[in-house]
Amino acid sequence: MKITNVEAFSLVVPIENPIKAPISIPYADELEKVVFKEYRTMLVKIETDEGITGYGECMVRLAPTATRDIVEYVKPLLIGKDPMNTEYIWELLFGTMMNRGHYQGFYIEAISGIDVALWDIKGKALNLPVYRLLGGSQYPKIWAYASSIRFRGMETMLATAQNFVDQGFTAMKIKIGQGYETDVMAVAAVREHVGKDITLMVDANCGYDVKTALKVGRELEKYNIRWFEEPVAPDDYEGYRRLSESLDIPIAGGEAHFLRYGLKELIVRGKVDIIQPNVCRAGGVTECLRIHGLASAYNIPYLVHTGSSSAVCIAVSLHLAAAFNDCFIFEHMQSDWAKDQRNPLRWDLTTLPIKSFENGYIELDDKPGFGLEINEEVIKKHRV
Repeated sequence: MKITNVEAFSLVVPIENPIKAPISIPYADELEKVVFKEYRTMLVKIETDEGITGYGECMVRLAPTATRDIVEYVKPLLIGKDPMNTEYIWELLFGTMMNRGHYQGFYIEAISGIDVALWDIKGKALNLPVYRLLGGSQYPKIWAYASSIRFRGMETMLATAQNFVDQGFTAMKIKIGQGYETDVMAVAAVREHVGKDITLMVDANCGYDVKTALKVGRELEKYNIRWFEEPVAPDDYEGYRRLSESLDIPIAGGEAHFLRYGLKELIVRGKVDIIQPNVCRAGGVTECLRIHGLASAYNIPYLVHTGSSSAVCIAVSLHLAAAFNDCFIFEHMQSDWAKDQRNPLRWDLTTLPIKSFENGYIELDDKPGFGLEINEEVIKKHRV
């Protein structure tokens, strides 16, 4: 089998009404006008001479045409290659820019989307879901948590929590990073509302310095929090170490890190308790297998990150969650950035490979590849 064509699609959906930053970011009043002005993603489509087509996603947080142009530029390297040779193709692409310092950022995100599309082809060619190629069980059930309860006032936060409970979730994540008193009050209120049997985790999106994170963390210990996610800046490895050694709450991070090299620093220097790479940013399935092996050597659980990705990334992440037996819970994204405007890239681009959801558990479908059924109309409507 040979690759015959590679296409890259940048998709953008403008958010019609300006919104306040739904996560913690510095200079929010200014940055929200750029960071949260649109839903965006970049898809890779790879075709073969046997009529098998694979799709992947490149994580996009800014400039969705940047990764598109990178994929178009490396396209000649892919034409004529056997898509089953994922290891070789990954090393070929990485070697193109490795000695030029591109160990993270847009280039690695571009590689990620290409690699994901190749694994989609591999599963379809072998008529197997990717999670089975990776060693997952045939009909796995995955514990899922609802992500996330965002900054929208106490009444709305509690209503969101109740909605998640009503949907059948037994675990959910709360966005924090608004400040010590506000955050502690919010977590206390959600805990009181949902009761002691619901698993809660918190995510600061790097919103604290170490001293504040310690102060908040000590208060959160009273509310049986499963983990404290991204409390400090991604490269503050000393800060992560101090928090891991000082708090009883497990410390999690890794969505902002690239490749096994970045995650190694977080594990070895940062002493985190849980890693959360995003497959469409960290290097694709091929690299995430290496990252998983690294984490396993240090007895660190590997949980997938989905965040505000499109449905393609969420589907791919489901397959990793099904294959990795230490991935004890899955981030099932339920909330969009804008409260009054749904994200069609999340809800309409493709159906997720989910057979059922009951009592907080996802039962996965067994369709070949990642089980994607891409809605071409969504691509046509939102392509730039």
